[in-house]
Amino acid sequence: MASQHQHHLRSAAMDSRELFRTVRRAALNHARQLHHRLLTRLPHLLAVTLLVAVSQLVPPPPTSSSSPLAAARALCREAWRSSATTALAAPSCAAAAAALLACFLAYAASRPRPVYLVELAAYKPGAAHRATRAQSIRQFARAGRSFTADSIAFQTRMLERAGVGEATHFPASLLTLPIDMSLRTAREESEAVVFGAVDDVLARAGVRAADVGVVVVNSSLYSPTPSFTALLVNRYRMRHDVVTHNLSGMGCSAGIIAIDLAKRLLQVHPDTYALVVSTENITLNAYLGNHRPMLVSNALFRMGGAAVLLSNRRADARRAKYQLLHTVRTHRGGASDRSYGCVTQEEDAEGHVGVSLSKELMSVAGDALRTNITTLGPLVLPLSEQLRFLAAVLRRRLLLRHDAKPYVPDFKLALDHFCVHAGGRGVLDELERSLALSDWHMEPSRMTLYRFGNTSSSSLWYELAYCEAKGRIKKGDRVWQIAFGSGFKCNSAVWKALRTVDEAGDDTNPWAADIDQLPVHVPKVAPLDPPEDDDDDQQTA
Repeated sequence: MASQHQHHLRSAAMDSRELFRTVRRAALNHARQLHHRLLTRLPHLLAVTLLVAVSQLVPPPPTSSSSPLAAARALCREAWRSSATTALAAPSCAAAAAALLACFLAYAASRPRPVYLVELAAYKPGAAHRATRAQSIRQFARAGRSFTADSIAFQTRMLERAGVGEATHFPASLLTLPIDMSLRTAREESEAVVFGAVDDVLARAGVRAADVGVVVVNSSLYSPTPSFTALLVNRYRMRHDVVTHNLSGMGCSAGIIAIDLAKRLLQVHPDTYALVVSTENITLNAYLGNHRPMLVSNALFRMGGAAVLLSNRRADARRAKYQLLHTVRTHRGGASDRSYGCVTQEEDAEGHVGVSLSKELMSVAGDALRTNITTLGPLVLPLSEQLRFLAAVLRRRLLLRHDAKPYVPDFKLALDHFCVHAGGRGVLDELERSLALSDWHMEPSRMTLYRFGNTSSSSLWYELAYCEAKGRIKKGDRVWQIAFGSGFKCNSAVWKALRTVDEAGDDTNPWAADIDQLPVHVPKVAPLDPPEDDDDDQQTA
């Protein structure tokens, strides 16, 4: 009984702390909104203040008199007095003007620079990199001589339920026999993806590499020396003062982290472009052992990458596609070891390296999502939804109604398009249920998983490119990108469309060849078809 009482006290204390954090986050977000509204209205307040100050310097009109002649005499006398006091009034006007100028400069300096998304490009590998699900499982079986029959059967079941289609892409290093998991082939894969995406985005935007002032690249599991950013600076002969940052080990949500970092850098580097590149390397990360938590990645991860060109130049507002409204980063690594260790790269008992996915991944992701939307909600939701959400939190925490179902705000009231990281069918199903989204809202994520697989941090850009290819993006629409990553992190970005974006028929869009046939129905279980012998021979070296 004593232990149960202590457990109840600890639970109540944790609930109180969680309630305090929730209310504090909501209060901080409201404070930010009030500060933003004050800044937007500051010019009007300054103008009114100046008018009041000037009115005190101008003499009042003469009082009414019985005759026009008397009024004229009064005006003349007032004119003589005003001319005598002009020398005294001039310094006051100058001081008022200087104060107004100082206030205007302070206001201009305090406003954040707008960040525009000028163009994006998602890399589409060539036909030689395609492999059906049956071909991929057979290739893994041939390459991993140590695979047991149970491991092959497990990978087969995973592929049948993963939501991945028949035309995803692998690097050449994994489509040959024997497979070549070396630094040389890893560099070849990454260079093909990164250079292809960057070439495409610069060409689409009509921007020279020499005009780029900030470069941010994220690749979680492969971080070469020299870095990816150095590789880009060297290939494109970028200028010597370009600001570069190379992110690694940050998981599938690193794409939003890179956007957030670029946004912050664009606040201090005026009138420039920021190039953000998100990719992952498959060559060095195929798993050839028999530890089940590591085998899941073979069924999901595929070759891909994307490049995004951002700008803080006012002139780009006329041609940019989107404006970045909000980025919210949530890190649950300090909450528990369970959150920290649910996605890890490690060695199995036989020395095979792989990425281990814990069974608690969905529960951890749900906790991170709730924390993230608690911060994001006050920034985007109407007040009615915010009040309902806060009332539900108070009811559960203060009244100890732990059996009460948590209230999830209706984000569809504030956001038009949802790009959820295509991590796997389970992730998408859980997000669709938690956020009460429709099949239409989830279509970009499901079709990205089906057509390109899990391309890690770049999957969000394939999803946005899908919306563009479908002609869904209208001027004024808001797009919410949600990504999860190791650590454990949940990160969000909200964009506003500055113009209607319709890329139907655009051959440079990665969906150009497939968009007319999509969406397709993806069953919960899709049995694998055996590969043809010719296809098998084609995959061998």
